[in-house]
Amino acid sequence: MDLYFAPLACSMATRIALYEAGADAQYIYRDRNKRLPDGADFYQINPLGMVPTLRTDEGDLLTENSAILQYVAGRFPRANLAPASGIDRARLQQWLSYIGTELHKAIFIPLLDHKAPAEVKAYASSLADARFGVLEKHLAGREFLLDTFSIADGYLCTVLNWTRAVPLDLSKWPAIKAYHSRMRKRPSIARAWEEELALYTEEQARSKAA
Repeated sequence: MDLYFAPLACSMATRIALYEAGADAQYIYRDRNKRLPDGADFYQINPLGMVPTLRTDEGDLLTENSAILQYVAGRFPRANLAPASGIDRARLQQWLSYIGTELHKAIFIPLLDHKAPAEVKAYASSLADARFGVLEKHLAGREFLLDTFSIADGYLCTVLNWTRAVPLDLSKWPAIKAYHSRMRKRPSIARAWEEELALYTEEQARSKAA
């Protein structure tokens, strides 16, 4: 399968899941201009130009982080990246939705967008206490979001990485900070971070030289 990604973007959550599963996958870089390494226009693959986008071994295209993560978990069940059914599966979907809407879209997208007006950024920051407060309460005394590591943990760790680039200090939420520190040491996450940070650094250098 092929994972179209951008370094340090939310597509890193799928890379983590694939590493956890020991999957045979190709990782195809999409640059800031929505171009692929061969010069192809990424919009021809995903009309929104967004990552992650996954091409399955059967040639089907999947978009949207939550859907792709659940596909990977289902494709590699022995990796135990998602509960099979019942309330535990519903809890997984609950956390994937929470991370995607309440954190990723509501808070981090405005804060990371250099074109966002100051009042929009201020509003996004104002949401942090309540949104992170829910997460702080849940993670207190827990190792993972669920009983074991899941695709939701890979997604959450990826999103929490972005606090390095925005005015949010995880010290305000000690359970979240401790969780993030633990997750960063997990081999699949450490590997994904190191590889994508190197690519991001190269990308930044090319941008400055242009």
